[in-house]
Amino acid sequence: MTMAKNTICLWYDKDAEAAARFYAETFPDSAVTAVRHAPSDFPSGKAGDVLLVEFTVAGIPCLGLNGGPTFRHNEAFSFQIATDDQEETDRYWNAIVGNGGQESACGWCKDKWGVSWQITPRVLTDALAAGGDEAKRAFDAMMEMTRIDVAAIEAARRG
Repeated sequence: MTMAKNTICLWYDKDAEAAARFYAETFPDSAVTAVRHAPSDFPSGKAGDVLLVEFTVAGIPCLGLNGGPTFRHNEAFSFQIATDDQEETDRYWNAIVGNGGQESACGWCKDKWGVSWQITPRVLTDALAAGGDEAKRAFDAMMEMTRIDVAAIEAARRG
C-alpha cells in the first residue's frame, strides 16, 4: 500500500491502534489499513511495539504515531463530521462521549484519547452560510448548546 501524499499524523501516547479501530467502527468510510511495529527500541517503546497505524476517518487518510506522553491533543485540531439529522448527530456524539470521551460546547466533544471532534448537523452550516438574521439566530442558539439540537437550530432559522 502506498501512503497518501498528504496525511494527517496524530500523536498518541501508546493507543494509536485502539483509537484507529474505534474510529473505523464508528464512522463510515473509515478503516485501519496497516499496523507497523517498531524494528528496534525507541524512546517510548520497545522493538515489536506498535509504532505506526495507517487508517482513514470518513475518507481522510491518517497516521497514528505512538510517540509517548510528550505531546497531547488539543482543540487546535479537530475532525468535523457533517451529519444529516438528529439521529446521526446523536449516534456519533454518543459513540465518542460514551466511550470515555467528554462533552464540550457548540457541538464539540473529545474522545478518550483527547482528539477533538465537531459533530455538526448540515442544517447548522446551511444556516450560517445563509447569512443575515437567519445566521445570527442559528449561531446564537448554537452558542447555548453542547450537542447540537437540530430542531432548535431549525426553529432559530425560522425566527
